[in-house]
Amino acid sequence: MSRKYLSPKLIKLLATTIVCLLLVFLNPKGIFSPVRAFFWTISYPFQKTFYIISQKVGNTFEFLGSISDLKAENEKLIKENNNLVSELANLKDVKKTNENLEEQLKLIPRNKYELEASYVIGQDPQKLGSWIMIDKGSTSGIAPEMPVIVGEGILIGKTSEVYPYSSKVELLTSASSSVNALDQETGAKGLIKGRYGLGIVFDMVEQSEVLNVGDMITTSGLGGNVGRGLFIGIISQVKTSDDRLFQEAVISPRVKYSKLDVVFVIKK
Repeated sequence: MSRKYLSPKLIKLLATTIVCLLLVFLNPKGIFSPVRAFFWTISYPFQKTFYIISQKVGNTFEFLGSISDLKAENEKLIKENNNLVSELANLKDVKKTNENLEEQLKLIPRNKYELEASYVIGQDPQKLGSWIMIDKGSTSGIAPEMPVIVGEGILIGKTSEVYPYSSKVELLTSASSSVNALDQETGAKGLIKGRYGLGIVFDMVEQSEVLNVGDMITTSGLGGNVGRGLFIGIISQVKTSDDRLFQEAVISPRVKYSKLDVVFVIKK
């Protein structure tokens, strides 16, 4: 700072002011009490105003802090609620699955076959009903060409591809599926074939055989690993094949393949 701002008069004034303020605030022996009282009286409105403003500012920051805490607590509660909802949904799904499995086990002829219960974990993405994936594979003793059933021995297909922990099941509605079958009422024999996931046909039945609407069709046990007597479906329509050499019948299955969730593989 240049000397013109620090003139001897200014220095004396500042020094005198500082000494006076010190004497007033230190108040040796109470001499300056009247002056102090006058000062506090004059400054009281300003002190009150500053105090109120500081309180409001403090309350504002405290309020903003509480909003932040509430937001964090709300997010925590929402997360916990979502977790509880997810756990509840999983428990309901497990309960429903177990109930379905118990119901299926009551129907399955376990005294006839060695069965491996499996859950459906995938299906044909084109929804043509050609195949499903199950959660059991070679580590559970599953092998290719094993029959797969539901309910009271209702055949739905055979295992086609087997992996360590999963298997692909080719459904009866698959175009490449073929199973020997017979008419339980008349004894007529033929082949069960799929029509591109759209249905099942009892094909290659000789013209001399008798087929009636409403007849039950079961496996004949001829050839392959599929035993005799597994239920397939009911004849809903009888017609002559396109080459007019054989008869064929449209079969209505008892189960909807798109709704399968628990199936059983016949290992023996």
